[in-house]
Amino acid sequence: MTLNRVHLPSSSGAVPAHPQAVLSGLTGELGAGSDLEQLLERFLVSITALAGAQAGAVRVLTDDGRSMRLVGQIGLPAHVLAAERLVARDCGMCGVASSSDVLGWVDDVQGCARHSSDPYFGLQCQRVLAISLPHGTQVLGIYNLFFEANADIPFQTQAILRLIGQLLGLALHNARIERERLRMTVMKERQEMVNEVHDAIAQTLAYVKMRLPLLNDAMLAHDDARSLKYFSDVKKAVGEVHDNLREVMTYFRTRMDPLGLLHALHGIAEAYFDRTGIELEIRNSAQNLNLTDEQEVQVFHIVQEALANIAKHSMARRALVTIHKAPQKIEFLIEDDGLGMAAPSVSTIVTMARGMAPSTHFGLEIMQGRARRLGGHIEVGKNDGGGTRVRLVIPTKSLASGEVT
Repeated sequence: MTLNRVHLPSSSGAVPAHPQAVLSGLTGELGAGSDLEQLLERFLVSITALAGAQAGAVRVLTDDGRSMRLVGQIGLPAHVLAAERLVARDCGMCGVASSSDVLGWVDDVQGCARHSSDPYFGLQCQRVLAISLPHGTQVLGIYNLFFEANADIPFQTQAILRLIGQLLGLALHNARIERERLRMTVMKERQEMVNEVHDAIAQTLAYVKMRLPLLNDAMLAHDDARSLKYFSDVKKAVGEVHDNLREVMTYFRTRMDPLGLLHALHGIAEAYFDRTGIELEIRNSAQNLNLTDEQEVQVFHIVQEALANIAKHSMARRALVTIHKAPQKIEFLIEDDGLGMAAPSVSTIVTMARGMAPSTHFGLEIMQGRARRLGGHIEVGKNDGGGTRVRLVIPTKSLASGEVT
């Protein structure tokens, strides 16, 4: 078996092998954001022609840094290609090139041949050149050039090959950054989905769970009026869950009162007693909150979660939402006259008896996350008159840009 020859395409589709043309073409394609692995393989045609090599390969370090993965090649025999798709990082001169910025020769290819039971390149390969793909102090990969004769490369050409390696190293670095950005974006979207499901569905299901024992007791007592009342509550809540779930799945967005935050809070207050048996009052001393639609959504869900926790855990008779605006901050205070944080509520006692952790921590984490997105913070503590106090503070300078981070 002889070394596979590189057949350059015609001038209409080939990448020129002149050093300056190769560099300018590579720089242009990197700036255009071409697919990296396709770019690496395509430019091997020009690089091998420039160096007078008969084959070439590009390898990148795996995420764990232990191996080198073949991502582009030209001219490799099938058995070499199969054997070298993944090799150890410390393998010979390639291992040296993957650890420091070097251009190094392999004159004895016996070490390379151990990866395959077949003769390496049909015994035609005499020398291998390993060139680092560095970025800063890191080496992100290497590329190899394979020669069937003991040819030497002029110093000027070696300098060009190293410069190409640096450009490709920069491209690999940028690709890693983009991959990490995409990963963070996906994680953020997943967390947003969790938040939306929690806000739109979990609270209503908790209300249904509270109503079902009351419905059962009324049915056992043959109290038709109460049975119909609790059945109607459950039916309405299940309808809301169904509508909210469809909205989350179809649009992945939060439904917000078109008349704004204050109107939405007053809407909650009007139905709060009927749903929970707790009187809710909204006191607003601010003339104009100057919040964007997205900021209002975040505040609304924080207040909504605090009120849901009051309904589930406090055993309160009254709750109060106070809104106050000062030159440096906007403050939302949610208070109740219930058991407070020191004494566990009935629902908490039942939960602990069943060997489960209370579920409020998850909701609190979401509230804190929403507050951070607004540039603010949340404080949870005891109310002076008994009960619990949740305080949301948002610096007005955090709202000036009109954005939610």
